[in-house]
Amino acid sequence: MQKTGGVLSLRRITKRFPGVLALNNVSIDFRKGEVHALLGENGAGKSTLIKVLAGAHAPDEGEIVIEDKTYDQMNPRLAKQLGIQVIYQEFNLIPPLTAAENIFLGDMIGNGFTINRKAMIKETEKLFASLNIKMNPLALVRDMSPAQQQIVEIAKAISKDVKLLVMDEPSAPLTLSEVGAMFDIVRALKAKGVTIVYISHRMEELFEIADRITVMRDGQYIGTMNTGETNRGELISLMVGRELTETYPARHVEPVETILEVSQLSGYGFSDISFSVKRGEILGFSGLIGAGRTELVRSIFGAEPAYSGRIRMEGKDVVIRSPRDAIALGIGLIPEDRKQQGVILRSSVKRNISLPNLRALSRFGLVNSALEQRLAQQYKDSLHIKTPSLDQLVNNLSGGNQQKVVLAKWLARNCKVLIFDEPTRGIDVGAKQEIYKLMCGLAESGVAIIMISSDMEEIFGMSDRIIVLCEGRKTGELQKSEFAQERIMELASNH
Repeated sequence: MQKTGGVLSLRRITKRFPGVLALNNVSIDFRKGEVHALLGENGAGKSTLIKVLAGAHAPDEGEIVIEDKTYDQMNPRLAKQLGIQVIYQEFNLIPPLTAAENIFLGDMIGNGFTINRKAMIKETEKLFASLNIKMNPLALVRDMSPAQQQIVEIAKAISKDVKLLVMDEPSAPLTLSEVGAMFDIVRALKAKGVTIVYISHRMEELFEIADRITVMRDGQYIGTMNTGETNRGELISLMVGRELTETYPARHVEPVETILEVSQLSGYGFSDISFSVKRGEILGFSGLIGAGRTELVRSIFGAEPAYSGRIRMEGKDVVIRSPRDAIALGIGLIPEDRKQQGVILRSSVKRNISLPNLRALSRFGLVNSALEQRLAQQYKDSLHIKTPSLDQLVNNLSGGNQQKVVLAKWLARNCKVLIFDEPTRGIDVGAKQEIYKLMCGLAESGVAIIMISSDMEEIFGMSDRIIVLCEGRKTGELQKSEFAQERIMELASNH
């Protein structure tokens, strides 16, 4: 292991959970003032490694070396004292409080009896200035965009004299321009000597921002490479242990019969939207954040009310006032936020899969446990859900496997229309390909698919047609032969 210039080293770290070896003898060296990317499929051990660094998990074996001092484990207080800060995917902010209050929460400036708000605001202004950011310290977090919240998280971290900053999927909620601004902040921190551990499934980002890339697979360390000496193909092969080809599977069905028609639909965040989708078709929806795509599909699913307009299913006018109405018509929704809206995290894999199907699994109001077990096992096997048991809590699964659980419950309903809102966000490249194959298989079987995606490559690779929204209105519809990034961006910005 290389020690020169190292700010932190992990040596032979092993962590076990019931039925799972999450980390297996992992050793990594992080250098001062570098951006070090961690790459791996969901379930590779990245999140567990972060939690060992932050003191949330104690390793069963191994040690952590920080500036020549050895620790057999961290705790959150010690990690912060040593300059280790983590920005998780889910922001740890309090929405009703200001930026300044969130940054100094738990460490307010004052004399022990009163808070010196002027000093707190002044220090927040200094922090923002050090990041080359103009932002109001008194702005409420609840009124901020995801990019602004990300800045508050970063400012909160560097206010604690950070030496090593872990950023877990920091670009997931950001637009392309916002990602560029975040990279500027990362480079500024790097110039000050801060070590950045950067986790992302977006490989194009890693080649732009990372100095070195470490690949993990199945809880094991696979290798570390200088970014300029590797390529996408090599990294994918190391991640999944095999070569991936045909990222976007071919389909051989010509969609003919229209199954769902939406006419002049208006609701919160969108207005006067009309479109149709056919059996066996994948209809893509593109647009910038705030374009109204999620609000539109939630209205079609009955999760949000529509103010006006008409929906026809299989040639008949239908009224959808609730998700129950949509489900009865054969419409399913895989939501953008799977943790909050797609699964019950503190419930088992089996119960999550059976939840929309309880009527078919019950007699006289009682669930037939044998039928429930058989149904869950069927989809665990067919979707290759990685879990030690069907009784495992969904909260303990990787993001890709959580997404498969969401899929399983709707596949068991035999839906006629499936809506995928950002189907592969936060999912590794191997799991992405499995999701793509599932979607194409569903389309081949005659299911109509509506897909929202902010990933340009994904929207081109998977869609038969693309509808573009801007500020809640439909600005264009493109056939396959018309797909072009420049055209999408023109329509998405209404130029």
